[in-house]
Amino acid sequence: MTQQDPSTTVSTRRNGPGPGPDLGPGPGPGVGPRPARIPRLHISAPLCLLAFLTVYLLAVCTPFGQRAENGLITGDGAGPAWIYDWSGAAYQSSALPPLEHTAMPTLLVGIAVIAGVALVRRRWWQGAAAVGVVVGTIASKELTRLLLPRPDLVDAEVSLTEASFPSGHVAVPAGLVLGATLIASPRLRPYVTAVGVLWLAVTAAAVQATYHHRPSDVLGSTLLACACYVLATRLLRTPDAPSADPHPRVLPAVALALAAAGALVAGARDDSVTQSLVFAAAAFLCAGLCWLTTAPGRRAHPGHGARASRGTRPVPS
Repeated sequence: MTQQDPSTTVSTRRNGPGPGPDLGPGPGPGVGPRPARIPRLHISAPLCLLAFLTVYLLAVCTPFGQRAENGLITGDGAGPAWIYDWSGAAYQSSALPPLEHTAMPTLLVGIAVIAGVALVRRRWWQGAAAVGVVVGTIASKELTRLLLPRPDLVDAEVSLTEASFPSGHVAVPAGLVLGATLIASPRLRPYVTAVGVLWLAVTAAAVQATYHHRPSDVLGSTLLACACYVLATRLLRTPDAPSADPHPRVLPAVALALAAAGALVAGARDDSVTQSLVFAAAAFLCAGLCWLTTAPGRRAHPGHGARASRGTRPVPS
């Protein structure tokens, strides 16, 4: 039987019950519990570069990869592609930016818009980082295309031996989308990313359906852009880095669903269902990588983090 201290009993009767069990230090005055961040896949610049190198080695430097991708470029050229009339390949047709001759004007206008937004918002470091993402994506694309050869391992036709890894047409929207995401205001950032991944998916599917690029080409450019974005966010100061911005819970699902629909339409061909699905899948993967790279960790309800971080100690009897 446990005996109670008489002095403690008297004090309790006069002043009421004493303090409860020690639950550890609580939040400071006027500060609520911090919400818990739900973990997500961590994407780093070395991981993106490793994936880029893996795609190159498997798709370009192996007979199996070359046969698989060369087998997708068969048929009647760009004509059967659904997006042919908007690809710029048709006679006197309007090219959907950044296809065909619109690639360079789209790049220059995009950089000017990013710089203008940075000037209006007075976000000098963010603006410099956003422009750096775009320039770094294009520069790394040009450099890797010069340094990484495409050996003819399967005795392919002359038209299939030209080096096309990574894709320049996809590097333009990938770099611009990630740069715009970096400079956009916190309220608009999720919606800018949603529109951007749709544009990227359509572009990546279109250049494949018109036989301008292979699936590995579009994936390589997207991975380079993601690596530049992650590196830029690491170099930024803490106040300038993108934070976990609130957005509707259905926005990721809606954005990726629209990207999938755009990839299916832009990658479709009349002469092959298999090719259409492969092109759409590669384009949707580009959009998913872009979204996953820019999307911050979703925060849980504040009460969940508070309950998880505070434990109880047994009360001695």
